[in-house]
Amino acid sequence: MAGIKFEIVEHVAVLSESGKGWQKEINLVSWNDREPKYDIRDWSPEHDKMGKGVTLSLEEWQELKKYFRAE
Repeated sequence: MAGIKFEIVEHVAVLSESGKGWQKEINLVSWNDREPKYDIRDWSPEHDKMGKGVTLSLEEWQELKKYFRAE
């Protein structure tokens, strides 16, 4: 995306993959040189294109994880 700088600091998980190779991923991403946030979105195979997604602070990420603990 033009004008947006990003760095995937840590790859957390792949949730799914489309027939065209795009993957819905959870990553820790730094957007525009800011503090990294947890990020859920679709990525192209080369990670040069992305779909719309959701970013979460560490606190929001920890709160969300409470609802999905493995039993």
